[in-house]
Amino acid sequence: QVRVVESGGGLVQPGGSLRLSCAASGSIFSIYAMGWYRQAPGKQRELVATITSSGNTNYAESVKGRFTISRDNAKNTVYLQMNSLKPEDTALYYCRVPVRTDTGRYLEVWGQGTLVTVSS
Repeated sequence: QVRVVESGGGLVQPGGSLRLSCAASGSIFSIYAMGWYRQAPGKQRELVATITSSGNTNYAESVKGRFTISRDNAKNTVYLQMNSLKPEDTALYYCRVPVRTDTGRYLEVWGQGTLVTVSS
Protein backbone atom coordinates (compact mmCIF):
# COMPACT_ATOMS: atom_id res chain seq x y z
CA GLN A 1 0.00 0.00 0.00
CA VAL A 2 1.29 3.44 -0.94
CA ARG A 3 -0.10 6.70 0.38
CA VAL A 4 0.46 10.25 -0.81
CA VAL A 5 -0.31 13.32 1.27
CA GLU A 6 -0.24 16.85 -0.10
CA SER A 7 -0.04 20.10 1.81
CA GLY A 8 0.68 23.78 1.39
CA GLY A 9 -2.23 25.20 -0.58
CA GLY A 10 -4.13 28.30 0.43
CA LEU A 11 -5.18 31.82 -0.43
CA VAL A 12 -2.50 34.24 -1.60
CA GLN A 13 -2.50 37.66 -3.21
CA PRO A 14 -1.21 38.17 -6.75
CA GLY A 15 2.56 38.33 -6.70
CA GLY A 16 2.77 36.19 -3.62
CA SER A 17 4.34 32.79 -3.03
CA LEU A 18 3.33 29.36 -1.83
CA ARG A 19 5.18 26.07 -1.38
CA LEU A 20 3.41 22.78 -1.95
CA SER A 21 4.62 19.47 -0.55
CA CYS A 22 3.73 15.92 -1.47
CA ALA A 23 5.00 13.06 0.67
CA ALA A 24 4.74 9.40 -0.28
CA SER A 25 4.86 6.58 2.22
CA GLY A 26 4.30 2.85 2.38
CA SER A 27 5.76 -0.14 0.59
CA ILE A 28 8.01 1.82 -1.76
CA PHE A 29 11.07 0.35 -3.46
CA SER A 30 11.67 3.21 -5.87
CA ILE A 31 9.96 6.30 -7.23
CA TYR A 32 10.13 7.37 -10.86
CA ALA A 33 9.61 10.88 -12.19
CA MET A 34 7.31 12.82 -9.88
CA GLY A 35 5.03 15.56 -11.07
CA TRP A 36 2.62 18.32 -10.23
CA TYR A 37 -0.58 18.86 -12.18
CA ARG A 38 -3.41 21.32 -11.78
CA GLN A 39 -7.03 21.63 -12.72
CA ALA A 40 -8.80 24.96 -12.82
CA PRO A 41 -12.60 25.20 -12.69
CA GLY A 42 -14.11 24.21 -16.02
CA LYS A 43 -10.76 23.16 -17.48
CA GLN A 44 -8.91 19.92 -18.02
CA ARG A 45 -6.08 18.80 -15.78
CA GLU A 46 -2.73 20.03 -17.06
CA LEU A 47 0.90 19.33 -16.37
CA VAL A 48 2.71 21.92 -14.29
CA ALA A 49 6.15 20.38 -13.72
CA THR A 50 7.96 17.07 -13.46
CA ILE A 51 11.24 15.95 -11.93
CA THR A 52 13.13 12.71 -12.44
CA SER A 53 14.87 10.78 -9.71
CA SER A 54 18.17 12.32 -10.83
CA GLY A 55 16.77 15.84 -10.72
CA ASN A 56 16.01 16.64 -14.35
CA THR A 57 13.07 19.00 -14.54
CA ASN A 58 10.40 19.98 -17.04
CA TYR A 59 7.93 22.87 -16.79
CA ALA A 60 4.82 24.09 -18.52
CA GLU A 61 5.53 27.28 -20.46
CA SER A 62 3.03 29.18 -18.33
CA VAL A 63 5.03 28.62 -15.12
CA LYS A 64 8.62 28.72 -16.35
CA GLY A 65 10.70 31.17 -14.37
CA ARG A 66 8.11 31.38 -11.59
CA PHE A 67 7.73 27.83 -10.28
CA THR A 68 10.45 25.45 -9.12
CA ILE A 69 9.99 21.73 -8.60
CA SER A 70 12.36 19.81 -6.34
CA ARG A 71 12.44 16.49 -4.53
CA ASP A 72 14.01 14.90 -1.50
CA ASN A 73 14.57 11.25 -2.37
CA ALA A 74 15.41 10.34 1.22
CA LYS A 75 11.99 11.60 2.30
CA ASN A 76 10.06 10.44 -0.81
CA THR A 77 8.82 14.00 -1.08
CA VAL A 78 8.34 16.40 -3.97
CA TYR A 79 7.93 20.14 -3.60
CA LEU A 80 6.60 22.95 -5.78
CA GLN A 81 7.79 26.44 -4.95
CA MET A 82 5.44 28.92 -6.60
CA ASN A 83 6.50 32.57 -6.86
CA SER A 84 4.98 35.58 -8.59
CA LEU A 85 1.59 33.92 -8.47
CA LYS A 86 -1.13 35.11 -10.82
CA PRO A 87 -4.92 34.77 -10.63
CA GLU A 88 -4.74 32.31 -13.52
CA ASP A 89 -2.68 29.97 -11.32
CA THR A 90 -5.81 29.38 -9.24
CA ALA A 91 -6.53 25.66 -9.37
CA LEU A 92 -6.58 22.39 -7.52
CA TYR A 93 -3.01 21.10 -7.54
CA TYR A 94 -2.29 17.37 -7.59
CA CYS A 95 0.95 15.45 -7.26
CA ARG A 96 1.57 12.28 -9.24
CA VAL A 97 3.87 9.65 -7.78
CA PRO A 98 4.71 6.59 -9.91
CA VAL A 99 6.31 3.93 -7.74
CA ARG A 100 7.73 0.44 -7.83
CA THR A 101 6.62 -1.29 -4.66
CA ASP A 102 8.80 -3.60 -2.65
CA THR A 103 6.86 -6.52 -4.15
CA GLY A 104 7.65 -5.37 -7.68
CA ARG A 105 4.31 -3.84 -8.58
CA TYR A 106 4.08 -0.60 -10.54
CA LEU A 107 1.58 1.88 -9.10
CA GLU A 108 0.65 5.39 -10.14
CA VAL A 109 -0.55 7.22 -7.06
CA TRP A 110 -2.21 10.62 -7.06
CA GLY A 111 -2.56 13.03 -4.20
CA GLN A 112 -5.94 14.21 -2.98
CA GLY A 113 -5.38 17.71 -4.34
CA THR A 114 -4.62 20.97 -2.60
CA LEU A 115 -6.40 24.18 -3.50
CA VAL A 116 -4.41 27.25 -4.51
CA THR A 117 -6.37 30.48 -4.80
CA VAL A 118 -4.70 33.64 -6.06
CA SER A 119 -6.87 36.64 -5.43
CA SER A 120 -6.74 40.14 -4.00
